[in-house]
Amino acid sequence: MTLIDETSTIPAGGPTLEQVRRIVTELPGPRSAAILARKADAVASGVAHSMPVSVVAAGGGVVVDADGNSLIDLGSGIAVTSVGNAHPKVAAAVAAQAAQFTHTCFMVSPYESYVDVAEALNRLTPGDFAKKTALFNSGAEAVENAIKIARKHTGRQAVVAFDHGYHGRTNLTMALTAKAMPYKAGFGPFAPEVYRVPGSYPYRDGLTGAEAAERAITLIEKQIGADSLAAVIIEPIQGEGGFIVPADGFLDAVVAWCRDNGVVFIADEVQTGFARTGAMFASEIFGIEPDLVTTAKGIAAGLPLAGVTGRAEIMDAAHAGGLGGTYGGNPIACAAALAAIDAFENDGLIERARQIGEVLTTRLGAMRDSDARLGDIRGHGAMIAVEFVDAETGAPDAALTAAVAKACVAEGVIILTCGTFGNVIRFLPPLSIGDDLLNEGLDVLATALERA
Repeated sequence: MTLIDETSTIPAGGPTLEQVRRIVTELPGPRSAAILARKADAVASGVAHSMPVSVVAAGGGVVVDADGNSLIDLGSGIAVTSVGNAHPKVAAAVAAQAAQFTHTCFMVSPYESYVDVAEALNRLTPGDFAKKTALFNSGAEAVENAIKIARKHTGRQAVVAFDHGYHGRTNLTMALTAKAMPYKAGFGPFAPEVYRVPGSYPYRDGLTGAEAAERAITLIEKQIGADSLAAVIIEPIQGEGGFIVPADGFLDAVVAWCRDNGVVFIADEVQTGFARTGAMFASEIFGIEPDLVTTAKGIAAGLPLAGVTGRAEIMDAAHAGGLGGTYGGNPIACAAALAAIDAFENDGLIERARQIGEVLTTRLGAMRDSDARLGDIRGHGAMIAVEFVDAETGAPDAALTAAVAKACVAEGVIILTCGTFGNVIRFLPPLSIGDDLLNEGLDVLATALERA
């Protein structure tokens, strides 16, 4: 059932959409409100939403709702539609594949596009060594399978994750995730043999990378023991935890310790991967070569696909049949991924991410110069965040953050919050957004901040 009458026209998505912010009703408008009312009746209440709209089209740097409101997109579906929503290459590849076949299960009847994606990931991920890949459906699945592979390879059980990390919502990945609400509260007990240590949070801990690494490694050695440790997993830039960029030297030292002790180093690049940070993978920024890399989100421009890629000898540790899943590497998702990878490599999107980062950091930096409530601006490329604090004490200010985000949403700008303390606004615009829309969204943010 649709709530759009027969005479109304749903705009085409993709780059054909007019790239303007236009608010024609209060949010939600009557059509969106009616759909959201149905959602409340039909969908489990645990599935929340942050924007009071029902989407009918998206593309470039805008999202259009059922009432005709056109919103500036600074979230990309949480770093998923990095190439732009309904990208022509992706839409064409998906349509062509759907007309051929939609599913066989790669474990039953393999097909070439799965192999093509694996070859691309083996080529693109950091590290000049022989690699192999396995495909799955979601970031959490990729992380869970990376842990399985590491345990099988090492014959060990323990896994180390870091403060402020986020790795998913399955039982094992909830154990790896740091933040309790809303991800873990009431859902335990969690998978055993998962340990957490402090990482590097320069704005809050004041440590150099070497000092933060020494602190973490000492805790690992004294409280867990290298001989018991299968893997260390970390996001090169921590996403949900607040876009925390580690101090220089931290990741290098952790990787070196893992090498010396036969521990598998896993880089969770689910959010940071595929041009998001101004490099194809954030590990490149820090000059590290992970043993295993997990990917999802931007890999297939909105289709469910994820991967684990890494050293061939580690990836081959699992016995035949030990990895897989009914839908893992679905042919339509693989077609979307190949088209998206084509766009990332050939449409200048890595450079565009850097340009977006320059706009964001310049504008936010100017705001911070006149407003001490902007405590820290950090990130790389089109993955930038601002941490809001009490101007006098420097304490996290979650109330201010929520008020600013709410005001932006009301004015038609899709804004995402994050951070362990709930005091960070993160910017993840599609790489297809124009500077005019990006600056207009930041204008709205500046006004909301002045009024907060």
